[in-house]
Amino acid sequence: MAEQTAPPVIRDGAPGETSPTAPGGTPDAAHGIPRAASAEPDPTPAKPDAAVVRDALGVGVAVGLSGFAFGVTSAGSGLSVLQTCVLSLLVFTGASQFALVGALAAGGNPFTAAAGAFFLGTRNAFYGLRLSQLLAVPRAARPFAAHWVIDETTAVALAQPSRRAARIGFTVTGLTLYVLWNATTLLGALGAEAIGDTDAWGLDAAGPAVFLALLAPMLKSTTERTTAGLAVLLGLGLLPFLPAGVPVLAAALAAPLVLWFHGRRTGPPAGTEDPR
Repeated sequence: MAEQTAPPVIRDGAPGETSPTAPGGTPDAAHGIPRAASAEPDPTPAKPDAAVVRDALGVGVAVGLSGFAFGVTSAGSGLSVLQTCVLSLLVFTGASQFALVGALAAGGNPFTAAAGAFFLGTRNAFYGLRLSQLLAVPRAARPFAAHWVIDETTAVALAQPSRRAARIGFTVTGLTLYVLWNATTLLGALGAEAIGDTDAWGLDAAGPAVFLALLAPMLKSTTERTTAGLAVLLGLGLLPFLPAGVPVLAAALAAPLVLWFHGRRTGPPAGTEDPR
């Protein structure tokens, strides 16, 4: 009588290779090593869509209402209602808009004011590098999504535990903030005459205050806090000596200065010393 043998189990690999399967498990794809049949649970807990929408709406509404302050400040600096609204529609980055109209109100050169606002707005390009990987937006939608890459949408998207939640947070925050910011900008520009002297109300500080409130929790390391502190000192310290808009450009030098000093203190990475 012929001896009965169990049929061989084919594993992924070279043709004809066989490996036994342990009870309750499956062979490893590369080495035939048994592993548990049940997959490991996802360590990142799912966040309900409703919770993401609620958080995004909170940020969008809170920041969007400050567009009223920008409208008033812009109209008070000499821009017309149309110019103010077009600036919000096309630029849509609050800190840069406040920097531009603030420099114009202080009597700065329009080109210098625009340059300061431009360099302040370049931070959104670095946000986009991170968000492009996180959101994986379809190619056709990227130009529209890029217009909403600002401090608030980035903060909400990065705080989410999954790509789906990040997309929802980014979209809801961007849509809410864009609609409210532009609507309140129009109201502020129209109501500037009724309010009177905008400097007396301190509305020009509303935008930077919101920006700092979002930035402060992100400054976790000593290097980040040092960079922010040095930027403040450069911006405020040079304000009495340089034309309006230029101190903002000078404050950008804080980042390379701190990184250079940090590199001098820590020295070259291990393994890169000169062998001679």
